[in-house]
Amino acid sequence: MTLSLSNQTLRGLCLFAILAAGQAVAQSAAPEAAACKGHIYLTFDTGSQSQAELIEQTLLRHHIKATFFLANEKTIHGDYSLDPAWAPLWKRLVAEGHAFGTHTFDHVYVVRDLPDGKVEVRPQFGAQAGKKLQWTPAQYCQEMQRVDQRFQQLTGHKLDPLWRAPGGRLTHNLLKAGQACGYAHVAWAPAGFSGDELPSDKFPNEVLLKKALDGLKDGDIFLAHMGIWSRQDPWAPAVLEPLISGLEQKGYCFATLREHPAYRHLFGAGKEH
Repeated sequence: MTLSLSNQTLRGLCLFAILAAGQAVAQSAAPEAAACKGHIYLTFDTGSQSQAELIEQTLLRHHIKATFFLANEKTIHGDYSLDPAWAPLWKRLVAEGHAFGTHTFDHVYVVRDLPDGKVEVRPQFGAQAGKKLQWTPAQYCQEMQRVDQRFQQLTGHKLDPLWRAPGGRLTHNLLKAGQACGYAHVAWAPAGFSGDELPSDKFPNEVLLKKALDGLKDGDIFLAHMGIWSRQDPWAPAVLEPLISGLEQKGYCFATLREHPAYRHLFGAGKEH
């Protein structure tokens, strides 16, 4: 016996199958969304770059997107973190979906405010390293934009409109200069200070790990570096994996600052990242 179905019946069956498949996907995604009790925002500043690949691979393994703040810092290879030799790393991180902000090109620390909106600064790297300079807001803006220009040369992509002052040091004039330049400043939560810059004999990794796991809460921004010269017992190899796993076991999810409530308005539809 031959079974003949009309076109209308076939269309109905196809529609039913599509709806059923969509419902199954929604049901499978629901437990994952419900299990997310909050978000932690991992951020990494450039440094010696000794932990760059370890950080990248750890984030990949956990399917986590983070935010990176870039300066042209001296690395363990004797070059600088925004030299062409580092282009493959930055290109991979772009392709993996991370976010990026400026940390000033020469890792320029602010010293104090000066009259007429100027700031006294001290670059850590570059031709003026170690010197105290007096900059206008426009000069500081140019310093932040140098990172964006180099990043575009290395990756073909622009930075996000985010910045972090070296050392997290801010003054009234400096904050206004960043805002006038189109960048939103990003600090970190008290519990989000990894402590990777601190001496490891006084602040061992197990203590820093416990502090972070006990203290981090929904919405917190976490800060670590892609390698610290001075720390004898490096932070990332010992802490990053158990920190992420521990936060995941607590039900936390991770996202870039593009999704953070304080910054997501900067990334409206049609805005270029």
